[in-house]
Amino acid sequence: MANNEPHFPDTSRGSRSRGLGRGLSALIPGAVEAKATGIAEIPVDAVRPSPRQPRASIGGEAFEELVASVREQGVLQPVLVRPVQGGYELVAGERRWRAAVAAGLRTVPAVVREMDDRTAAEAALVENLQREDLNPVDRARAYYRLVEEFHLTQEEVARRVGKSQPAVANSLRLLSLPSEVLASLEAGRISEGHARALLAVQDTGRLLELWKRVESRGLSVRATESLVRRSGISREIRIAKKSKDIEYLENEIASALGSPVEISYRKDGSGVISIKFYSSDDLGRLAERLKGGPST
Repeated sequence: MANNEPHFPDTSRGSRSRGLGRGLSALIPGAVEAKATGIAEIPVDAVRPSPRQPRASIGGEAFEELVASVREQGVLQPVLVRPVQGGYELVAGERRWRAAVAAGLRTVPAVVREMDDRTAAEAALVENLQREDLNPVDRARAYYRLVEEFHLTQEEVARRVGKSQPAVANSLRLLSLPSEVLASLEAGRISEGHARALLAVQDTGRLLELWKRVESRGLSVRATESLVRRSGISREIRIAKKSKDIEYLENEIASALGSPVEISYRKDGSGVISIKFYSSDDLGRLAERLKGGPST
């Protein structure tokens, strides 16, 4: 079976043929090297989870199905680990390792690479994002860490995980929701579509009121969007159907700034231009762009 594990750069100090120098068996008793494939069978109890794991929870019916599959067929795709004092630390593949433990396996296939903390953390985030099984909140938090902690631009994040920049930006927007709504989204009581609809509500109290109605009534995404439109997003700004000229101007400004823009009207004929930003770095970028400085 083809190995679908994402490719990570080899950061080991020695050449490929030298591996870890003294060999896995010299470092961890019981480890069996597979030099032909670069994959080693290492004891499951020599592996410890990473504190940088972006997935908040591992379990549920899907995990139990994975455990049953591992018990029957073994772990078909190797985990990625790095050597640490006393054993190994998981970089990618925590669900597979935990399934191997739950299934009673003594060893698990692994690719062993030396990585520093930064490289390991970034690899763990990217691997989980590429696997498409994070919930929307965990995904947004992982994007945020890549932007804030590793100083990647949204475009760089998008390239690494195979997404578009708008998709990354829209995911980051979710983190501006109140904690109660994020918890509801994380638990699956509302969907990402519901959450995106609620993002249009600028008043936090009103947003929470609408969210409770959506969740308690089990409204669809389309019904939620309709509810938001009917609710009157704020007391000051009235919702009016935008002309094509206004939509054109919004798109032009958004294109120039590289961030979503919304133009709204007040009853007296004045208006507000709202520019979204998703991190301190993004705000700094916008400030430079508005001052006429560099855009990156």
